[in-house]
This record gives sequence, C-alpha cells and structure tokens, in this order.
Amino acid sequence: MITVDIDPVILEIGPLAVRWYGLMYAVGILVGLYVALPYALQKGLKEDDIWKVFWPTAIAAFFGGRLYFVLQQDLGPYLAQPWRIVATWEGGMAFYGAIFAGAAAIAVTCWVYRIPLWPLLDAAAIFATVGQAFGRIGNLINGDIVGYPTTNPWGVVYPRSPFVASPTTAYEPAAVYELVFNLALFFVLWNVRFRLRPDGLVFALYLILYAAGQFILFFGRDNVIVWMGLKQAQVTSLVVLPLALIIFYWRWRRGTRQAVQAGTSDRP
Repeated sequence: MITVDIDPVILEIGPLAVRWYGLMYAVGILVGLYVALPYALQKGLKEDDIWKVFWPTAIAAFFGGRLYFVLQQDLGPYLAQPWRIVATWEGGMAFYGAIFAGAAAIAVTCWVYRIPLWPLLDAAAIFATVGQAFGRIGNLINGDIVGYPTTNPWGVVYPRSPFVASPTTAYEPAAVYELVFNLALFFVLWNVRFRLRPDGLVFALYLILYAAGQFILFFGRDNVIVWMGLKQAQVTSLVVLPLALIIFYWRWRRGTRQAVQAGTSDRP
C-alpha cells in the first residue's frame, strides 16, 4: 500500500489557510498559460485579445466548476450555509461545469470584442489539459478523488484526508488514473495542434477524448450512481460526446470545403 501522509494545509496565517489543493490549481493556471499562450499567438491571436478573454473565462470556469459540483450534492447544507458554495477547500470541483461555463464565457467575450472564437477554443483546450493535470496532484494530496477500497499493492491510504470514509482503508488511486489520462490527453493534443485544420478541431477532439475518458474512468470512481448504474459525469459524457462529434465533423467539413475552394481558385 501507498500512504499519502501529507497535511492538506501547507500553512495557516490567522484565519487564512494555504492548501495544496488551491496551490496546485494556481500552479496549473500559470503553467497552462505558459504552454497555451505561445500556441495562441502562433494561431494569429493578439496577446491583448487573449487577456481580454482570459479573466472572464477564468472566473466563469471557477464558479461553473464549483456550482456544477454543488448541484450534484445534497443541497441542504449549502442552503443552510450559503458560504459553503464557494468553499473549494472542502473539495469539490466538477470539471464539466468549468468546461461549460468557460466555453460560454469565451464565446460571449469573443463576440463582444470581435475576437476569432475557434482558435481561442483550441488554445483553451491545451490550457485545460495542463491545468487539470496539476489539479489532479492537488486531488491526490487532498484525498477527495478516490476509487473503491482495494487490496492492490498500489492502493492508497489517506490518514489525513477528511473526505475518505476510513483513514486506514486503501483505495484505488483514482486521482492518479485521472492524472495519467490528462497527461496522455495533452500528449495527443500537443502533437496534432498544428495538423488539424481548420480551427476548432483541436477543441472538438479535446471534448471527444475527455468525454470518452471520463465515461471509462468513472466506473472506478467511488461516486454516487444517478442513472442506470452510471455516475453524473458519465451521464454528462453521454450528452457531450455526440455533440463533440458533431462539432468535429462540422469543422472538418468546413475545412474540406475551404481546401476545395482554394484549390479551384488556384487553377489557371
């Protein structure tokens, strides 16, 4: 067995606490920007325009991820203590909520400032895979993403986590599986980022692979079953996957037509 005996709180300053969970998300944002920003610039976007979109999107994604998680829980405690809705240090960010709210924020801000939408969504997909990978490290330390109890030698014990049912039981390391998946997803997207034409195909591919991955990975996650033996993220994946395939096909067909038109116009 593997024991993650790390205090989720790094340090406390009066009533404020610096936690590994929040720190890893902050690091993920910084590294995600470091990786995705040059890619966005290479796609012809202006840096000023990127920052115009980034801040509304970051805020929307944060609240979207949190609210989507809260809506899947028993709402009683949150209605009794509304401040807990934003208490991310208690664990709980549903990344689908971040995707939906973030994509909506990108679409609105791009429309307001007349910024090309699809190249920004492609860059956002690269950013998301990087940020999520670091977030999973925070989940591993926090112990808020676990699989079912296991006797496998790679099972993880969380003696300090308030989120597990037993501090002495070994669980499947669901956060590690998610981390490995995110790294593999980043590897795929990074290697096709300039090969897929037109703009928007990288984003659509991200949605396709992410939805498929979540559907499979959540069979091993110790989450509440909501419908026909499936968990909430799996049900959401069943909705996202066909929509993502439609977007991919639509953008691919658009690129094909543009290539044909360009070839016709080049004829003598």
